[in-house]
Amino acid sequence: MLLTLPRIVVANSMLVLGDSLSAAYGFELEQGWVNLLRAKLSAQNYNNNSWSVINASVSGETTAGGLVRLPQLLKQHKPTVTILALGANDGLRGQSIKSLRTNLTSIIEQSQQFGDVILLGMRLPPNYGKAFTDAFEQSYVMLAEKYQLPYVSFFIDGVTENPEYMQLDNFHPNAAAQARILANIWPTIETVIESINSKR
Repeated sequence: MLLTLPRIVVANSMLVLGDSLSAAYGFELEQGWVNLLRAKLSAQNYNNNSWSVINASVSGETTAGGLVRLPQLLKQHKPTVTILALGANDGLRGQSIKSLRTNLTSIIEQSQQFGDVILLGMRLPPNYGKAFTDAFEQSYVMLAEKYQLPYVSFFIDGVTENPEYMQLDNFHPNAAAQARILANIWPTIETVIESINSKR
């Protein structure tokens, strides 16, 4: 008589630390790209490994605010993967590039004590001046290279230039844009998941 061994399910958690771009600002939370990610992960079969997604994104959040909230989030959720999607509000408020880099560095280093970090880059509108916008964008490139992070250079690429994807304020993507945003991020997330599975 053959015995059937129970399948071992490994639970993993994915923490999304972001701002209004990840907090479904202006529409139902269930329509946001983070919830679409949650549904996509539930539909996939990763060697019986289950994934939970915690959306710790807050509209208006800066890197400084995220850094303050991070220790408790890490302690509570112990994320296998942290998706870092902060910095847009720092740039739009003209805060210093040095502070942006310092805060992101601390968030990355703390998060790496628990698992992998995926860095989602951001770009600023050109009216902020070339010197500032270039320094802002390069901050993400520099950190991705320094810490060898999976990196999406501009995670709302293809959204901001399309009026059908933007809310009336011309700052925030609408519900229709969320699938496109997830499509920008998903290949990187999937690569990280596959890498984690291969090490087990």
